[in-house]
Amino acid sequence: MITAIVLIKTRVDRVPEVAEQIADLPGVTEVYSVTGEFDLVALVRVRQHEELARVIPARLNKVDGVTATETLVAFRTYSRHDLEAAFSLGLDEET
Repeated sequence: MITAIVLIKTRVDRVPEVAEQIADLPGVTEVYSVTGEFDLVALVRVRQHEELARVIPARLNKVDGVTATETLVAFRTYSRHDLEAAFSLGLDEET
């Protein structure tokens, strides 16, 4: 499995709509709104490198409201933490 992390800048007035459209693209497994220089981070997981071209420049970059992207391709995974736990606020649910 090939993982790409796509850092995305959007028009300010379109962040939620852009995030939803990107999340619906084949190969996109998660989309996060973030602080900092970029507005969104998308995780793309595909089986072959050629598929990255079908997802990122052919579809993701063409979503209305996307103004710039930077793509990082992961070489190796060192841990497999559950993403929900990694991004949780640390609040325990009452039992």
